[in-house]
Parts: sequence; structure tokens; C-alpha cells
Amino acid sequence: MDDNKLLEFAEEHGTPLFVVDHDVIRKNYQRFRKALPRVKPFYAVKANSEQQIVDSLFQEGSSFDVASFGELTIVQACLEGNEEEQRRYLGEEVIFSNTIKNYQILRALYGIKALMTYDSIDELDKILEHCSDARLVLRLTVSDAGSMVELNSKFGVTPEEAMHYISAARHRGLKFEGVSFHVGSQCTRTENYVEALNTVAGIFEKAMEEGYKLKVVDIGGGFPAHYNPNVPTLEEIAEVINPVIDNLFKEDIKIIAEPGRFFVANAADLVTQIEGRRLRNGKRMYHVNDGVYGTFSGVVYDHCPYHFRALKDGKKECCTVVGPTCDGFDTISTDEQLPDLKV
Repeated sequence: MDDNKLLEFAEEHGTPLFVVDHDVIRKNYQRFRKALPRVKPFYAVKANSEQQIVDSLFQEGSSFDVASFGELTIVQACLEGNEEEQRRYLGEEVIFSNTIKNYQILRALYGIKALMTYDSIDELDKILEHCSDARLVLRLTVSDAGSMVELNSKFGVTPEEAMHYISAARHRGLKFEGVSFHVGSQCTRTENYVEALNTVAGIFEKAMEEGYKLKVVDIGGGFPAHYNPNVPTLEEIAEVINPVIDNLFKEDIKIIAEPGRFFVANAADLVTQIEGRRLRNGKRMYHVNDGVYGTFSGVVYDHCPYHFRALKDGKKECCTVVGPTCDGFDTISTDEQLPDLKV
């Protein structure tokens, strides 16, 4: 976004100021559809649940991945028309990807034949009691090597366990439709997708041999945002996995994904203000008015290296940038290259 426009916004609204460019979000969605034509994207609302962002993606035609009752209400707010149309949309265009769902959301979903994941017997029993018309997808654990945020220590069953959990769903009279996986957020190793797809194809073959008709493959998220140039582009990932999908799964198999970070990470600028500066051990330290307890929480939860750019020129030097709290933990970066900046 243009620096002068950012300064104008900051003067009008104050700082810290988070500015989202919805044209970038729309272009990212269109880019995904073009690169992976067989893959239907279900935006992971958890990546950024701002209502206006969800509205923009809804208008583009995106489906949605929700993980909580709160996220469900955000998607519902996009829907207009009669109750029957709303129920149809939630049944066809939303996946409930948290493998552990509370009673509230299960009861709210009963009657719409919702698509949802599971990875435990207790979850199956809970679904049977509160949302018995659900359409189920088994979450599989796969390699997340090279990903910034790993997920498989918490979610998924092993490939060897898969048939047991598929049979458990069918024996309870529940509708089983497919298999899902997630290669880890901000995935830098494209082979993770290839290995996972081959594993899923093997499970499909075994399931069909036992009379199960499977319809859905959910390849999850992990498509990386370009915080740095050392990650594969979406097009590079697509060049590898498109032929694998076409080779392993017939056209009548529905392929879906849960992109989150890829749609929204590069669509925003955060404007902060320097509230203090000083020298510590010969190194410049800047105190800004946002930190790891606020918008920079990704430093902690996503292991994300955010970097700053100054709205002025000058010779750059290595410095530290910290947040506004009285806590040494509130350190955003210790290796920033910035010019001499004033309070």
C-alpha cells in the first residue's frame, strides 16, 4: 500500500493501525483457483476472522473451514435469504475441521448434513448422539517436516489405524465420506503433499475393497505466505501436486483444501509509532505501540519473523524493536535494519 496513504490513514485514525487491502485477498483467491483447478478452497476462518474479510471471500465464491461456534456465526452472517437456503449452504460449502467439537456446535448443525472431521472413537459417539446426520471425514496424521507450525502431534490417526476408524463410523450407522490431512502451517516442503496424497490413495483403495464408497479428499492448508523468498510459490506447489491428484483420484472424487494464511497474510499493513528509543549496550532499541500481546502475537504462536520498514530513508543499522508492555518477553525483533528514527 502507498506510504502516503498509510500516513494519511494513521493521522486520521491513530496507531497502531491495521489496514487490509481486499483487492489483494480477492487476487489471492483467484490465483489459488487458477493454480489448482481441481481443488475447491474452503477458507480457514481462523487465519483472520474479521467479518469484512469473510464477506469478501464469500462474494468471490469461497467455501469455508470453521473450527468453532464463533466462526460458524461469522460465516452465517454472510448468508441472506430463507432458512432453507442457509441450511443448504452450511451443508455444502462449510467444513467443520476441528476434530473435537463441543455439544453446542454439533446441536446447531443437526439437520443440515454437515461435513466434519474426526479422529477418535469418543468423537464418533458424541456425533452420533448430537449430530447423527453428519458427513464424516477422517483426519490422518502425515509428515509436517519443514513446516513453521506443526499440527500432527495433536490431530489425526496413523494410516495403519485408518480402517479401524472408518469401520467404527460405519458400524454406528454414520455417513463416512473421505479422508483429510494437514501438512503443517507455512509448509516449505512440497513432498509432504505428495507423500500424504499417496497415503490417502492407499486408504481409499482399501476402503473401496471393503465396500465403502468414498467421495472427498481434503488436502488441508499449509500453502505458504511469502514472508521471505525461501518458500515455494503456490504455482511451484501446484506444478508438483496437480499431476499427482489427477493420477491418483478419478474426476468424481471431490478435492478440497483449507487455505488460510495464503489468502490473507500479505493483504495487510500494520502502522506503528515509535514511543521511545534508547541505546542498550551500544545497540539502538525502539519501543513501538504494538507488541507480542497484540498484533505481533504471531511471534509467539506462529514462530513468525515479522520485519519493519520505515517511512523515511537513511543509512540503516541493526537495532531491536520491542512492544509497549512492561515485560521483557514483549520483544518483536532483535535484528532489524532501520534508519535513525525519532520518537
